[in-house]
Amino acid sequence: MQTLTKLLALLVLGFSIQFIQAQETSNQDKIAALEAQKEQVVAQEKEWLKAEVEAVNVQLDNNEITQEEADGLKADFASKHALNIENRLAIIDNRIALLERNEHVPYDTGANLEGFIITVGKDEDSDTYDLKSIYIGPEQKKEPKKYDRRTTSDLVFAIGFNNAIIEGQSLNDSPYKLGGSGFVELGWAWKTRLLKNSNAIRLKYGVSFQWNKLDIKDNLYFQEVDDVVSLEEFPLNLDKSKFRSTNLVFPVHLEFGPSKKIERENYFRYSTHKKFKIGLGGYGGFVIQSLQKLKYDDEQGNFQKDKIKDFNTNNFVYGLSSYISWGHVGIYAKYDLSTIFKDQAIDQNNISLGLRFDMD
Repeated sequence: MQTLTKLLALLVLGFSIQFIQAQETSNQDKIAALEAQKEQVVAQEKEWLKAEVEAVNVQLDNNEITQEEADGLKADFASKHALNIENRLAIIDNRIALLERNEHVPYDTGANLEGFIITVGKDEDSDTYDLKSIYIGPEQKKEPKKYDRRTTSDLVFAIGFNNAIIEGQSLNDSPYKLGGSGFVELGWAWKTRLLKNSNAIRLKYGVSFQWNKLDIKDNLYFQEVDDVVSLEEFPLNLDKSKFRSTNLVFPVHLEFGPSKKIERENYFRYSTHKKFKIGLGGYGGFVIQSLQKLKYDDEQGNFQKDKIKDFNTNNFVYGLSSYISWGHVGIYAKYDLSTIFKDQAIDQNNISLGLRFDMD
């Protein structure tokens, strides 16, 4: 406890010293920072002007506007950014003048903080629906909007029921409980528009973790004898018998569906917000771990909890998957073409059905 107290005290002292030093920063340092900021302002406005001119050139190449209209837009943009530079430099010059008149007064003009932005989630660059990235940093260093962003990314989360297709049996005769068997998938996906002037077909690809769980009923458990896995009856009464596999997979889907084109002055985006979409594809990857959990009372009445890791499962997993969505939420199904175990008395293939959430 004393060690923790000392560490906290040192941290507080360190922050206090830094705070005091920051307060004692001379006005000359702040003036130097403002002078450097003037150069950044000019460079930033020139970069933004360049991006807008490139967007106009793209419109001209696509015959969306005439040469006369393009020249007019370029002149307007040049005039706008020239005025922006003039106004922004005037603001900085006023701050410098304030500091020079009050050399010994620690004014905070915001030279070190102005333009620092934190973007978490969607911003206008993505038209609220297509996130490029999370950005934290000075505003002048943020990249200007790209005229056409063909690739976006998003978080993918899925959850639902899990079971297995067993050779010679129907799902009605499955030895696995419907309610207790489930799956969870969490990953990150990229989506690329395949056509130049349409968003009707997209390629969606990424990386995901999958957790597939089977809740075994009828007092059965997996037993491995001579590398062959089979379901056998447990010699005692089982309270719980569950099997879980953890997979790292790389899904790939062709996504189809309508979208809305949103056009702005210097860029455009395609939005699938509140639109129907369907994805067809599959996945392949690796089985990271397999685990069987058994809970029971032994012959002396003592509670036992066994964890048996790394069964004779297949090292690789691959299968087919599909989803039908409206906006962010959809119905998701996947089926492992690879069997659960390398050697098993009866072939079993994992199958899942649930809800999928694409946070795009």
